[in-house]
Amino acid sequence: MRAADCKQLRVYQLAFATAMDVFVSSKKFPPEERFALTDQIRRSSRSVCANIAEAWRKRRYEAAFVSKLSDSDTEAAETEVHLDFALRCGDLDSPTHAKLRDRYDHICRQLAKMMDDAQSWCGTDSALREMPTEYFVRAGKREQKETLTPRSTLGRSNASRSC
Repeated sequence: MRAADCKQLRVYQLAFATAMDVFVSSKKFPPEERFALTDQIRRSSRSVCANIAEAWRKRRYEAAFVSKLSDSDTEAAETEVHLDFALRCGDLDSPTHAKLRDRYDHICRQLAKMMDDAQSWCGTDSALREMPTEYFVRAGKREQKETLTPRSTLGRSNASRSC
């Protein structure tokens, strides 16, 4: 079964749940780490999901898909390093550290498997959702609209623009 959205992917779901666990755990970090370790670990853990979502949107091109999955893998590895610092600094207990490290290891293995099998995820077949054509302005209508509004009446200021 093909996923219709990146949120249906098990790797995305695990990455999202783990990022939320990182967030909850990081609330207990000391205030002096607010702009250092706390900020960095939250950003990198969230970036794993964001890069999976970007990869999903770029799956039309295999190289772009693999590149974004690689970025996600890199962010997961960065999060693991931050988890190690949190453990060493005494901000994270050992059982929580082990649980989160195990999850990120699993996420990295899933991402590696997807990268190795990128061809089955990518392409232009009907499984990729396309925008319905009614969202596009046909050339004939665009040309007709341009002839109805002469450029000389538009003015040069941005105030007259509707967007």
